[in-house]
Amino acid sequence: MPLYLFSSPAAAKLATGPHASLHRRRQFLFRVPHRPSRRAPLLTSAAERPAGRTMATADTGASTVTDSRLRGVKQALISLSDKTDLANLGNGLQRLGFSIISTGGTASSLEASGVNVTKVEEITQFPEMLDGRVKTLHPSIHGGILARRDQEHHLKALKEHGIGTFDVVVVNLYPFYDKVTSGAISFEDGIENIDIGGPTLIRAAAKNHKDVLVVVDHKDYPALLEYLEGKQDDPDFRRTLAWKAFQHVASYDSAISEWLWKQSNKDSFPPSFTVPLTMKSTLRYGENPHQKAAFYGDRSLSLVNAGGIATAIQHHGKEMSYNNYLDADAAWNCVSEFESPTCVVVKHTNPCGVASRHDILEAYRLAVRADPVSAFGGIVAFNTTVDEDLAREIREFRRPTDGETRMFYEIVVAPGYTAEGLEVLKGKSKTLRILEAKRRRSGKGTLLSLRQVGGGWLAQEPDDVTPEDVAFTNVSERAPDARELSDAKFACLCVKHVKSNAIVIAKNSCMLGMGSGQPNRLESLRIAFRKAGEEAKGAALASDAFFPFAWNDAVEEACQRGVAVIAEPGGSIRDQDAVECCNKYGVALVFTGVRHFRH
Repeated sequence: MPLYLFSSPAAAKLATGPHASLHRRRQFLFRVPHRPSRRAPLLTSAAERPAGRTMATADTGASTVTDSRLRGVKQALISLSDKTDLANLGNGLQRLGFSIISTGGTASSLEASGVNVTKVEEITQFPEMLDGRVKTLHPSIHGGILARRDQEHHLKALKEHGIGTFDVVVVNLYPFYDKVTSGAISFEDGIENIDIGGPTLIRAAAKNHKDVLVVVDHKDYPALLEYLEGKQDDPDFRRTLAWKAFQHVASYDSAISEWLWKQSNKDSFPPSFTVPLTMKSTLRYGENPHQKAAFYGDRSLSLVNAGGIATAIQHHGKEMSYNNYLDADAAWNCVSEFESPTCVVVKHTNPCGVASRHDILEAYRLAVRADPVSAFGGIVAFNTTVDEDLAREIREFRRPTDGETRMFYEIVVAPGYTAEGLEVLKGKSKTLRILEAKRRRSGKGTLLSLRQVGGGWLAQEPDDVTPEDVAFTNVSERAPDARELSDAKFACLCVKHVKSNAIVIAKNSCMLGMGSGQPNRLESLRIAFRKAGEEAKGAALASDAFFPFAWNDAVEEACQRGVAVIAEPGGSIRDQDAVECCNKYGVALVFTGVRHFRH
């Protein structure tokens, strides 16, 4: 019994010739016992059949189907998982004179909509098998898609084998992404939701887009029908559909790859991976007006339900800009770190005011007063619902520097708004962007933070370390009391969100001053003290990294200005100098062992 079914003498010759091994590899789909009756559909009429051979299928509709396919009837192949707008598509194609070939549930849906359908198995004369794993993987389908109409030998081969051409292929894929993100799913169920035939059809049609229109998105059905109705020949339209098809399959494959990696590997860093990005909007410009920009959503499985600004809902205001997204992201990431009701004010991605209070109105006032000059035109973020009282306070609060000018903000972001609160806040300004965002989920062991450099990308785990994860080790003669230690923890939580070199001074769960982005730590410290003023006495000071020098430098200057406790990672070869300096001034010094650089 032969292992391969040869559909022609030419195929048989190929299988035994010098390219036999290549041919056999490509014929793996057809390892079936030789059944002469399977050749019937490949013949166009009874007169062409070999004498003396009778076929069980000779009097079925198979030859009629083949005859119509070879007479140049326009054909569309439709196989869909998502059947949105299928009836409109099917009826539209039928109205334009297309013969429609379809599979399984798609065929049933089309028939229910009054569309005449030829099922794929009538073309292939081979039934669906292996629980639907094999439906369209057949030369009678792929030959009709891949054949180039401008190549005579391609058309001759189709005629020889009784294969008609396809002009339109409309396919979307098993909902793998939705399945594996919908909750607990077994490995076996995940595997069964990996589409094989669909991507193969899409890639084949996209490759031959000069002759075949390929559609993977129901939103493109109207454009397709309009194109066909106008009998246009627009190469750009075809190429755009082909690009979209390949991108669709690439995104689909990236989800499968990510899922399979996490099923079998604990390492956060795969040897290679693809990030599936989808444009959400074009932006007016980038960081500066001369730079073009766009905003993309990340469809990585690891980011499903992870929260963040990218999935925020905008309730009001002017469209978001490139810088708005950066600043809103910084504000939201910072405020999401706090458990108590907290307000964070950000300017140019740096928190310039942070305060936690049971009374969120008081927290808001304190956060603004920390640096009212910087807060003007900034972003305000809350980790609690904005109600009518808070909204009114945001709308009416006057600039502390003059007591008259209403505070102006670019963005307000919160996890929710009451109906009354939202209505009041909308009255502050037509341009005020009001965002509702989900709290960021911790990314330990699951998320990667990516950053582009010239010619490559840096990947790291996010800095999700909080004071609760850290041992605050006292290394000085005087230990901090409970209030001072609480202030130190609050300052450390703030300083991890400030650009390096970073210094934060805080007291009573309120940032008093911060210094950021300076090339040396001493200058950042002086900026922080200038903002904190006299309130720095008895406060806590946190540094994002160790102090390289103590005497006549940052540590001694901090002690002389009256802070009660200093929190820093430690690790300098001059740590003992810092200890001795704090002991001299009676200041508590705690080492955290955790650095929080932010470049």
